[in-house]
Amino acid sequence: MAKYLDGNVSPGFVALYTGKTITMIAGGLLGLYLPIFLFNLFNGSLISVMLFFVASSLLYVATVAAGARFLNHFGFRRALIASTFFGALFFIIFSFITKQNALTLLFLALFVLTIYRILYWVPYIVDFAKFTDRRNRGRELSVLGITRDILGIVVPVIAGYVLSRYDFTVLFAASIVLYLLSAIPYIVIPKTQEQYRWGYGETWRHFFDRSRRRTILAFVADGAESLVALEVWPIFIFLVLSGDYLKVGAISTVIIGVTVLLQLTMGKYIDASDDHAERALHVGSFFYSIGWILKMFVLNAYHIFVLGAYHSVVKIVMQIPFDALTFELAADEGHYVDEFTVLHEMAVHIGKALMALLVIGVAWFLPIQWTFLLAAFSTVFLNVLQKHRPPLVRRPV
Repeated sequence: MAKYLDGNVSPGFVALYTGKTITMIAGGLLGLYLPIFLFNLFNGSLISVMLFFVASSLLYVATVAAGARFLNHFGFRRALIASTFFGALFFIIFSFITKQNALTLLFLALFVLTIYRILYWVPYIVDFAKFTDRRNRGRELSVLGITRDILGIVVPVIAGYVLSRYDFTVLFAASIVLYLLSAIPYIVIPKTQEQYRWGYGETWRHFFDRSRRRTILAFVADGAESLVALEVWPIFIFLVLSGDYLKVGAISTVIIGVTVLLQLTMGKYIDASDDHAERALHVGSFFYSIGWILKMFVLNAYHIFVLGAYHSVVKIVMQIPFDALTFELAADEGHYVDEFTVLHEMAVHIGKALMALLVIGVAWFLPIQWTFLLAAFSTVFLNVLQKHRPPLVRRPV
C-alpha cells in the first residue's frame, strides 16, 4: 500500500483513517439494518421511517452553524473524541426502544444524533482536507473506500447471522463498544487552528448566495441520492427477501466483494490529472442513474445481486471523483475550510430531508420502487460540481 500512495502519508490522515475504520465496523453492523429496525418498529410504515429521517436532517441543518461556532472554543480534536461517546449513546438509546416508549426515546435519539454529527462531521471533513494533499487525495480516498468494502464483505454477513439467531440487542452492544474504542486514534490527531467566522444569519445568506448555486445544488443532490441508497434500498431488499436477515447480509457481501480492485484503479486515475475527476464523474453519474432505473424492476434475490453489483461498480466511478472534488474544493478554501464544510453539511442534509419528503409523497400512492426514479434524477445533478469555479467562500477584500 505504501507503493500505491505517492510519498509520505501525514500522521493526521493515519489517525483519521484508523478512527474512521473502527466506526465503519460499528456502523456496518447496523447501517444496513437500522432502517429495517425502524421499519419494523413502525409496523411496516415507510412514511414513518422517512419522517424520522426528515426530522434528523432538519434538526442538524438548523444547528450545525451554531455548533461550528461552539467548536471554535471546544477544539476539533476534543470534538472528535467526544463524538464517539455520543455515537455510542445513540445506540444505547436504540437498544432500549420498544413500541411502547418509541416516541420518547426517538426524540432523545434525534437530539443525541445531532450532537454527534456536529462533533464528528465538521472536524472530520476539515481535518481530512487539511491532512491530505492533491497528489494523493484520490488514492487516499480509494484506500478508505477499499477498507469500507473489505469490511463490507464480512460485517453484513456477521450482522445478518446475529439477527437470524438473536436480535438487535447484540448488534447494538457491539456497536457501542466499537464506537467507544474509536476515540483512541483521535487522541493523537494533530491540532488544527481553524475558526468559524460567520454568525447564524450570515451563514444562511452565504448558503443562498447566487454565486454558490451550482456547488450547493451538487451537494443537495448528493444528499438526496444517498437517502434513497442508505435508507430506502435496504428496506426494499428486506421486503423482496421476505425478511431474511441472513440473506440480506450475504447478498450485500457478495456485491461489495466485486468492487475492491476498481477502487485502487480509480484513485490513481483521479490523481493523474486535474481533469480526470470531472470526466469520471460525468461518466459514472450517467451509468449510476441508469442503475437506479433498472432497480425499479427488481423481483428476486438474483436481480438484487446483478443490479447491486452493477450499481456498486459504477458508483465507484462516480463517488470517488465526487468526493475527491469535494475535498479538493474544501482544501482550496484555506482558512475558510470550516465555513465551506458547514455549507456542505447543510446542503447534504437539506437534500436528504427533501428526498425523504418526496419519498413520503411517492409512497403514499405508488410502490416503494418508484422512489428509485427520484434517486436517478438526483444523480444527474452531481455533474454541476466543478473544480474550476470561484471560491465557495468569498474572501474579504
